[in-house]
Amino acid sequence: MKVVANTRSAQGSGASRRLRRSGKAPGILYGGNGTPTQIEIDHNPLYHSLRVEAFHSSILDMELDGKAEPVLLRSVQWHPYKPQVLHIDFQRVAADQKIHMKVPLHYKNQEISPAVKLSAALISFVSTDIEVICLPKDLPSFIEVDLSTLEANKSLHIREIPFPEGVAPALRPKENPVIVTASIAVIEEEKPAEGAAPAAAGKGAPAAKAAAKPAAKK
Repeated sequence: MKVVANTRSAQGSGASRRLRRSGKAPGILYGGNGTPTQIEIDHNPLYHSLRVEAFHSSILDMELDGKAEPVLLRSVQWHPYKPQVLHIDFQRVAADQKIHMKVPLHYKNQEISPAVKLSAALISFVSTDIEVICLPKDLPSFIEVDLSTLEANKSLHIREIPFPEGVAPALRPKENPVIVTASIAVIEEEKPAEGAAPAAAGKGAPAAKAAAKPAAKK
């Protein structure tokens, strides 16, 4: 995906406000062998690009002042209540240096898994993305997770799924987080309220004893 940007010389909060009023978003490009560069980007194309999942997890082609270079989106600051980008950060990418990047998890086949088909289990997605380590050329847009063999009351851990060649999860040696679970809902019987009298056996409660008749007058 492509991003068109230009360098900007004016800095500070006042300059940024004027830039936003003119329909542009301020940002910065850093990393690599270059110095941090203050940039500006047309807001509307940027806003629509940010709505695309791959824009957040792919190597982007930034055309800066007519010169192209690969970059990664690193952070976006949004207006508290308007659909407006206040600031955006990009990082330069070197082809021979590994990168850390969060990529989305795409789950599939949960509807045909034994957990759902045989046990009507509830599938809970614990994680929707995972941080990976790889060279820029190997960065996937997403990681696919096949749930077709998931069984009821079982969990799937991140190290149990296959990763593309050259891609590894960014985990500590013994770390292996759960990413999805399949559980069967347990329905508990309703208990009588504390202190309530137990229901009488038989078809109905026994009739109360009749009141004693007054003695007959002589």
